[in-house]
Amino acid sequence: MRPLVFKEEMLTERSRKNLAILEAIRRLGPVSKAEISRVAGLNVVTTSNYVDHYIRSHLVSVKALDVSTGGRRPALLSLNSNANLAIGVGLNLLDMIGVIADLDGRIVTRVVRKHPGMMMNDIMQCAVSIIDELISRVAIIEQKRIKGIGIGIGGMIDRQNKTIRWPEKLSNGECRYSSVAFPLEEIIQQKFGLSCLLENDATASCFGEQWMSSETDIKNVVYMFSGVGSGFILNGEVYRGASGAAGEVALNNAHRNEFLSSLGGAYFIQPWEDDLGMVRHAQKALEQFPEKGKILRELINSGQEEINLRHIFEAANNNDSLAVHIVRQAGRCLGVRAAFLINLLNPQTVIIGGGMEEAGNIFFDAVKESVCEFAFPEMASVAKVVASRLGADAAAVGAASLVVRKIFVQV
Repeated sequence: MRPLVFKEEMLTERSRKNLAILEAIRRLGPVSKAEISRVAGLNVVTTSNYVDHYIRSHLVSVKALDVSTGGRRPALLSLNSNANLAIGVGLNLLDMIGVIADLDGRIVTRVVRKHPGMMMNDIMQCAVSIIDELISRVAIIEQKRIKGIGIGIGGMIDRQNKTIRWPEKLSNGECRYSSVAFPLEEIIQQKFGLSCLLENDATASCFGEQWMSSETDIKNVVYMFSGVGSGFILNGEVYRGASGAAGEVALNNAHRNEFLSSLGGAYFIQPWEDDLGMVRHAQKALEQFPEKGKILRELINSGQEEINLRHIFEAANNNDSLAVHIVRQAGRCLGVRAAFLINLLNPQTVIIGGGMEEAGNIFFDAVKESVCEFAFPEMASVAKVVASRLGADAAAVGAASLVVRKIFVQV
């Protein structure tokens, strides 16, 4: 295979056929040419010609022969998932995760680093360090199969002006956005000799969730990274907007002007904390109501650590009334934003991640209550609200999957 080229491409007819056929094999294999043809919407002769090319390229192999309904038994085809590998890195305010994944999206090796409050000038060094460690963990022969690097990063990416607005967490817990030039792709490419693509973490997560799903007919997806940002797949294609920065679900109101203040703070259109304010609300409630939150207090004291989301979720799932109230309120609030996006985009699926996937039924039931209340029935009736299946790995796996997509397109 020729070296991958990572740029905004207009897919050619051949590229679209590559993607449709290889996607069918990846999702359905072992699968016959006839079934591939049906799913990809191509005639059998075209499908056969393309498949023969993939077999010669060692990207696809014959795994077995299907039961014959008369005549020669048809071959069953599977993706050679180890033929190529991809690196994916997810960088945000919560954690830094890197993976090497095969063509099926299975993780070969994984690196996790915790860096809350990291400033933008540390990001490049952290990304290089994670990729270095990932590559060092696999054998030389596997290193040669790595075809590219994908990075899912928090913040707003402006592809036209080549800047990123990174959310820096300040000492008082608030975030500010720092807009800087980002030569990250060039640095990674020069350092490792591999093509690199940069994507917003919520967009990468959305793609990863849809790419790894077994549901082939899901073409309209919203991914909510907590209440902070969103990623979209519309009509089967990643939607990035005119400059690549689509997905923000709050107004740019850093100074909280008088007009919004006159609306009572306009809570639902202001920027939110990545934990939906649950930790802050729990801390305040525990101070104000010493008789409440017994289970929550016990969990905090037993671990001898500061309160975190895990404590709140566990206490809520053990029927601590204070924790249940906090989790339900957060779910109801996030549900309002979900309802707005459902009304706007009419998706089939709304995936909630960014740590909220661990919240449990109390949280998700509350989200769904708000969706039913605030979304129009025509949209709400077809929108399924689910927890992220990839969890904390979503951005990294999604970024690696975007590289795999490039492999499929350019084979």
